[in-house]
Amino acid sequence: MQCRAPHSQQNGHSFVRATEAAIDPLPSTLVFLSHASQDAAVATLLCDALERAGIRCWIAPRDVRPGDLYANAIIRAINACNVLVLVLSASAVQSPHVLREVERAGAKTRPIIALRIDDVALPPALEYFLSASQWLDASGGGAERAFPQLIEVLRSSSAPSWQLNSDAGTTEPAVAPKPPPGRRAVTLLTLAIALVLAYLVGERLWWGRRIPVTATATSGAFAPDPHSVAVLPFVNMSGDPQQDYFSDGLSEELLNSLATIRDLQVAARTSSFSFKGKAVDIAEIARKLNVATLLEGSIRQDGIHIRITAQLISARTGFRLWSKSYDRELKDILRLQTEIATAVTTALKASLLGDTAALVEQGGTQNPQAFDAYLRGERLVGMPIDKANTRAQLEAYSAALRHDPGFAKAYTALALVQVNLASNDTPSESVHAVFEQARESARKAVALAPELGEAHSALGFVLDAGFQDYAAAAVEHERALALAPGNSRVLLMSARFLAEIGRSAAAVANARRAVMLDPLNAGAYRLLGLVELYTHHFRNAVAAYDRALSINPQAVQVAANRGLAEAALGELAAARQSCATPPVDWLSHMCLAIVLHRLNRPADARAEFAAMRASAQDESDLAYQGAQIYAQWGEHEKALDWLETAAKVRDPGLIQLKVDYLLDPLRREPRFQKVLARMKFPD
Repeated sequence: MQCRAPHSQQNGHSFVRATEAAIDPLPSTLVFLSHASQDAAVATLLCDALERAGIRCWIAPRDVRPGDLYANAIIRAINACNVLVLVLSASAVQSPHVLREVERAGAKTRPIIALRIDDVALPPALEYFLSASQWLDASGGGAERAFPQLIEVLRSSSAPSWQLNSDAGTTEPAVAPKPPPGRRAVTLLTLAIALVLAYLVGERLWWGRRIPVTATATSGAFAPDPHSVAVLPFVNMSGDPQQDYFSDGLSEELLNSLATIRDLQVAARTSSFSFKGKAVDIAEIARKLNVATLLEGSIRQDGIHIRITAQLISARTGFRLWSKSYDRELKDILRLQTEIATAVTTALKASLLGDTAALVEQGGTQNPQAFDAYLRGERLVGMPIDKANTRAQLEAYSAALRHDPGFAKAYTALALVQVNLASNDTPSESVHAVFEQARESARKAVALAPELGEAHSALGFVLDAGFQDYAAAAVEHERALALAPGNSRVLLMSARFLAEIGRSAAAVANARRAVMLDPLNAGAYRLLGLVELYTHHFRNAVAAYDRALSINPQAVQVAANRGLAEAALGELAAARQSCATPPVDWLSHMCLAIVLHRLNRPADARAEFAAMRASAQDESDLAYQGAQIYAQWGEHEKALDWLETAAKVRDPGLIQLKVDYLLDPLRREPRFQKVLARMKFPD
């Protein structure tokens, strides 16, 4: 669902009064979602979560009927709703449309729940209407973590009234007679009481106070989406540890198969596989991944034959919901993935929309040798980006394509490896040629499998990283999201790109959605931190980097990026410590060059700049970073010289130009504006 159009500009009070009498009634809707247009991405995620949980919601512009005026549609929906949920943000407090929606809900005595996603002060008008409403504070980042709590509150409000058992400290439903005409306000007051009791007793939320989501996350609350599942790595029963690549790879393919089904929420690979070889019980794994079920099993391969045993387990009860054993030939592996995905979806009582086989088998192969080579390449994903691993991946994916030239997923993977090769291990004079190869691989993947979201994501990445064709890249990333909204890799790649071109609300929403699907992946939090940094949410960036380092203290460049965020907050002592945290690389030197200069240590700052330049194969490789440093030092002419060099050599760092706060001192300079215009960023 897309919710991008802004509210109408004509729904003022006089118009409302003039048209209200002529508005047709709307069937009862439980939740009206009020949000500023800039927060459409977050509101859409919330709407999806509510409707997956079986809670009806009304959201503009999706639910505005063709031919309706916005004002009429909004009045009708608020009249019909039982609860108004407000996405409270910096944009929302500035929106007259949001204020009018909240005001109308208050006038109609509708309970209001505010989901606060930004740390922002309320203007007097909103403060008046929200002073006695329920709040859920998610301003520390990760609004999606609050969705299960909100869902539980809304579900508990479905009974007509509630009574508090003072002896047991629990809530019990009380049967209430159907209210006579004219008693609607009493019914809504009862609903408000139910919401309060659910907050206080069920989820430890509150009336009049605000508790961060992170506080409730450690309080024992566990309310996963009922259609959520994590795929644990299947056990290799061959007796040969060298075959782990096959059992792990096939487990990941099953995970990806389930992720194509839109009604399922599937934990990402890095988080699910982090429990491999560890003695952790089902309940703890489920709680850490915030899933309702776990899929586990075993794989035994014997030549061209394979035996898979799989079982789906409830996290709450530990009982098996479904299990089955399969004996197949490797050439039938795609059909087997479809069978398992269909069975799991049915067991979870989730919806199967469209042709499941077409979704699951999109871009795959029926050639056993191609599949085996592909899994050998996938085994190296996430390992250090060095020459040996990159070459091994290139060989594996190329071998897969020799066995099956129509294997779109292998072309997708090959394109991403070629981008890594061009960015990290190619002489300057050959970089463009390697990017050309990557573009050709990604285009073949899209041509072979037009509905494969990962292929469009890879092509978007190649176009922005290698060719600075941001308009075309935007189209590919948008298509990827439409096809694969539950794929964490697609979400992260789109989040980075959207942040860099200035679409901050969608970028943050996608990055937080990815983190929700991959909560134990330091790399996901690292990218969330980068998105928060690009969107100038520096405190949120520090929190994301802290989380990444708590998962992996050696995560590459995380500490240095945290140092840059701390420097933006003026916390220079902490920034210096973060910048100097091992392992030290060029970004560490850049960070120290900026921070030490602000600490009035110019000689030490210049030494760090020199160390950064010495780390590059070619000085022009870090031209963009040179511009950042000189801009922060206040040496504008030198900064602009370096920026123009970056533009000349097509420095990949230029994609940050539109949002890079380190270059803010240069923005009014004509030379800067000329470079910015040449980049042709999409609006």
